[in-house]
Amino acid sequence: MRRGTPSARLSELGLKLPPVSPAKGSYVPAVAAGDFLFVSGQIPMTGGEVVVTGRVGDQVSVEVAAGLSRQCALAALAAADAAVGLDRILRVVKVVGYVSSAPGFTSQADVVNGASDLLCEVFGAAGRHARTSIGVAVLPLNAPVEIELTLHIDT
Repeated sequence: MRRGTPSARLSELGLKLPPVSPAKGSYVPAVAAGDFLFVSGQIPMTGGEVVVTGRVGDQVSVEVAAGLSRQCALAALAAADAAVGLDRILRVVKVVGYVSSAPGFTSQADVVNGASDLLCEVFGAAGRHARTSIGVAVLPLNAPVEIELTLHIDT
């Protein structure tokens, strides 16, 4: 592991990539196309099970959901690592965060900051990205948050 690489930075942060969650449908965790890697939406899972369920602003607090968002981003990096290797990632281009939201809940951006902050910690300036935070009525397996990534990779 070379100094200054995303793998080295994860280690410095005391973080480990989780096992890649198997797809729960007819898709793959990540697809490379040219200089880009598209990582499927990741929900907060451990051992194949969603760790927390429910809507943010009702059963799940913003703080808990932001932590789950961070966990989703780490899972997305695990999928990227399995697909092309973490150290081939040159830049985080776009993050899309879906937040299962209680009626009237409007702090989706605060939830998705958990993922954004992790990516900036791991990639530094190359982790700053465009982003969309979307409130939805429900997510697969009643997960509170789902994060997908678009990454620029070294080919």
